[in-house]
Amino acid sequence: MAHIIPDGWRELAATGAAQREIETLTLLEAALPDDYSVYHAVHWTNLERGYSVFGEIDFIVMNRAGNLLVIEQKSGFLDETPEGLVKRYPGRSKSVVAQLARNVDALHTKLDAGPNAPVARFDYLFYCPDYQVRQPHTAGLTPERIVDATRRDELPAIIQSVLPAGEDGPEAQKVHRFLCDVIQLETDVSALIGRARSMVSRISGGLAHWARQLDFAPYRLRVTGTAGSGKTQLALAEYRATLERGGRPLYLCYNRPLADHFRAIAPEGGLACTFHAFCQQRLRAAGQAPDFSQPGAFDKLIEDAAKLPVDEAYRFDTVIVDEGQDFNEDWRDLVFRHAGRDARLLWLEDPMQNLYARSPVELPGWVGIRSFANFRCPRSVVRMLQSVLPVDMPIEAASPLDASEVEILTYTDDASLLQAVKEGIRLCYSAGFRKEDVAVVTYSGRNNSRLLTYDRIGPHTMRRFTGRYDLLGAPVFSEGDVLIESVYRFKGQAAPAVIFTEIDFAVLDDQAVRKLFVGATRAMMKLVLVISERAAAELLAREKN
Repeated sequence: MAHIIPDGWRELAATGAAQREIETLTLLEAALPDDYSVYHAVHWTNLERGYSVFGEIDFIVMNRAGNLLVIEQKSGFLDETPEGLVKRYPGRSKSVVAQLARNVDALHTKLDAGPNAPVARFDYLFYCPDYQVRQPHTAGLTPERIVDATRRDELPAIIQSVLPAGEDGPEAQKVHRFLCDVIQLETDVSALIGRARSMVSRISGGLAHWARQLDFAPYRLRVTGTAGSGKTQLALAEYRATLERGGRPLYLCYNRPLADHFRAIAPEGGLACTFHAFCQQRLRAAGQAPDFSQPGAFDKLIEDAAKLPVDEAYRFDTVIVDEGQDFNEDWRDLVFRHAGRDARLLWLEDPMQNLYARSPVELPGWVGIRSFANFRCPRSVVRMLQSVLPVDMPIEAASPLDASEVEILTYTDDASLLQAVKEGIRLCYSAGFRKEDVAVVTYSGRNNSRLLTYDRIGPHTMRRFTGRYDLLGAPVFSEGDVLIESVYRFKGQAAPAVIFTEIDFAVLDDQAVRKLFVGATRAMMKLVLVISERAAAELLAREKN
């Protein structure tokens, strides 16, 4: 199967031309071998350039060698004029030949203009699956490069004849990075679906693109963004860009699972870990072994690390703090001691995900930007949250997904809780999600959850964190089909389908709203709430008001 970039196109409802292009993607994925990658922009809206990120080019196919085949698709009827093929729209018409030539030339020019530009061969196809070109020799394009309705089923074979698979070469990765920049793709580091479908990427006209267009010195940027706005995608883009400049980046966050996942997909050459792991690494490098068996061990760990001098081995050209709402000012000072003289500093935070009641960190003189757009969650999830969030921390729906409404299952005791979780898993499976796409997230912490002790819930075996790490520092999970985590550990991550369970509160106060927000925004496509009857009544009353 071909590699389709970005993912997520299967889940979207579309009509008209977009639907025809999704059908083309389905054909290419199934019929092309894995020697090919298909870059597309069928359903994503780009904030700068509107519907198609390639202008009028719908698909770019890349082979193993990094050579490209540009495919422009026109659905519906065309006009054959003396000047060539024309597509008519309400109040205007467009020359197919001129558009294709202009866009291919622009793409070629941009590729050549970049530093260390890759060497790539270009070719093109014009695909009109609904129209038979009756006069191909006057269409303005080489007839062999026109795939009309009479050759529609031959499209994959024609692609392979025009663009043979080729051999693996160093240019392919350069071209891939270039195309990701053109269509503004950044890896969604929170997406655990990546374990099942390699790495999930998405187009974002948000933070990962426009925040990096800011130019000021010294570079001190504070990003306050809602969940799913692209903060960690921005961190990954900065991390990668630092390495490409020949520098060394440092990425620190509070949450261990987020740090593990970021490190797994970040390029080699920098340092990415939690704040506490960074302190521990500094002490071990200085010949000091922290003793975690003593009371207050973590406080002493930070205190001892702050006393160490900073040598050049621990100076960085970019310092990124993610989950900044979980840091305090002493941690801030310790981290920024490790910034080089001209280092870029980024502080990424979401006050609504402050589950530890820490005071906001002061960053005087920093440039600040705020983003309330959530690209991750379906619009139904955002609508639910909009009714409970405070007015000073709004959230805006920016995802193209408008999936089914949030499903609510209630419980009164342990037996009905287990039954509701089983039903939630069944609902996800019946909606087409696989076991690796589903996560059960508990409102309670690790020590208070009734569910985290279960190895099995009904017919479903649960995969849970054992509390241990292997020799390489990776977390050890039990064997099981469905992941189960606490909302504290799952903060900073996401899954296509989330069953947010053990939700219980007498009053929907600030802490309850924050935990509800964090848990609900882990869902990328489907959310099921398993909530106590009293909490459900409180939530319903708030929504009505």
